Amino acid sequence: MGKSEPVEPESRRDRPSGRRIAGSLLSAIGRTPLVELDLVQEVPPGARLFAKLESCNPGGSIKDRPVARMLIGGLREGRLAGGRRLLDSSSGNAGISYAMLGAALGVPVTLVVPGNASRERLDRIRAHGAEPILTDPLEGYDHALREARRLALAHPDRYWYCDQYSNPLNWRAHYQTTDREILEQVWAITGAPPDALVAGVGTGGTLTGVGRLLRETAPDLFIAAVIPETFPGIEGLKPLGAPGDIVPAILDQGLIDARIQVRIEQATAMCRRLGERGLFVGPSSGAYVHAALEIAAGGRYRTIVTVLSDTGERYASTGIWKAGVHQAVSEYTPE
Repeated sequence: MGKSEPVEPESRRDRPSGRRIAGSLLSAIGRTPLVELDLVQEVPPGARLFAKLESCNPGGSIKDRPVARMLIGGLREGRLAGGRRLLDSSSGNAGISYAMLGAALGVPVTLVVPGNASRERLDRIRAHGAEPILTDPLEGYDHALREARRLALAHPDRYWYCDQYSNPLNWRAHYQTTDREILEQVWAITGAPPDALVAGVGTGGTLTGVGRLLRETAPDLFIAAVIPETFPGIEGLKPLGAPGDIVPAILDQGLIDARIQVRIEQATAMCRRLGERGLFVGPSSGAYVHAALEIAAGGRYRTIVTVLSDTGERYASTGIWKAGVHQAVSEYTPE
């Protein structure tokens, strides 16, 4: 007899090839590098700034972490049975994660996206087969959120509204992965946990999830929230504090020690400065580093950690790179 062909295990033979792709994508999420940022001489000697390089996730952003948890949770609970579509609002990064993982898992996806989302984000959402519904960019995040809620109420048999703004699996993903990675990585370098965290509020998941575990480990941890202007705003970040602003249900505001206002000009100037050092990131990342440098300049906190949320490639069409590196460096002045 000739040599028989190897037989795959039953579970592997029966599993659609798309599910193999999904398993590979899911296993690639997290365990991102921690990079140390050495940017300006004004930072007091001994102060160190670290950031998680979240563009290394397969979807190119930190949103892969919570979206994976929420999507798998919805599937396990039967929320997508009967051909229902996953519905949510997103400025783009979570939308890309939903679209990517939905395509791999065979889940149809509809996303309500503010009309000022960059062309690259919308192109990738469409490339994965998801359906984007664009809202008036002048109305901002909250209008897209309200439109998603309206669609969910109007068509309950068509949509499962994942609602990243109130889904507890959002912040828990960061509590169980991002935060623990930060603690392990910073501790390995410095021998102690960080004493300051800088994050923003899109849904509040990162700040809440990372902030809770770090605060449990280091009760004196200082947590700063980066707040953009209402318009033109900073993609990925919500303005908070004005009458009528929707505060995400999962955001634990009790964790926040300070709110630091950052303008889009400051965020993009820092993006260009980071580009000069080899880090190509989006405007929310620039805003975080700008705020982190303000905190470092105060001299009180020695180990500051933040996140570089996504990759700069998805903002090329916005023109933030056109000023050029040397002009950008001269524009940047920490406040």
